[in-house]
Amino acid sequence: MFFKFIRVIARSILAVVNGNAKYQNKEKLPEGNYILVAPHRTWWDPVYMALGASPKQFCFMAKEELFKNPVLRYILVHLNAFPVDREKPGPSVVKRPVKMLKDSDKSLIMFPSGTRHSTELKGGMSLIARLSKKPIVPCVYQGPTKFSQLFKRTPVIIRFGDPIDISDIKKMDKAGLAEVESRVKNAFDQLDYEIDPTYKYIAKEKDAD
Repeated sequence: MFFKFIRVIARSILAVVNGNAKYQNKEKLPEGNYILVAPHRTWWDPVYMALGASPKQFCFMAKEELFKNPVLRYILVHLNAFPVDREKPGPSVVKRPVKMLKDSDKSLIMFPSGTRHSTELKGGMSLIARLSKKPIVPCVYQGPTKFSQLFKRTPVIIRFGDPIDISDIKKMDKAGLAEVESRVKNAFDQLDYEIDPTYKYIAKEKDAD
């Protein structure tokens, strides 16, 4: 209930602030649970992803430090978020989302690169998909990357892609992980091209933000 309430609030705020969002290919989203993945480009792209995939509810990972504030912790927990120690990720980083994907009605929003400052995909996405037996659904965000641009009603586009089947990959060894990453990256590139053939996102250096 809290997730649905916050989504209504977020939709209303973004409609006033920007009001220029388009969600493309929603028909490609599966009926059951899935792992919605995207390159992480802004602080608010997960919000637009969750709005675009409505009425589906999601869980997601958040860095452990955010849970130290009791107020923020309360909000995050009720938004189905769970903490991740990015420096020393343990088995729960995989086990917890796998359990939620299997045993609840919630899908998972995940940024394989982990941060907005990297374009390198990590292996967690592949393992979670393999163990949960849920499809990976790629999507991309194109739009403002600075908060001030949202107020200028710069168009925001979220485009969903076809679910990525990895059932033919027998082992999640180095070669298997590389193949999954290649398929996901290619899907991101294709979606970006379909929105705007001239689009080019350049990840910023962390200390330049």
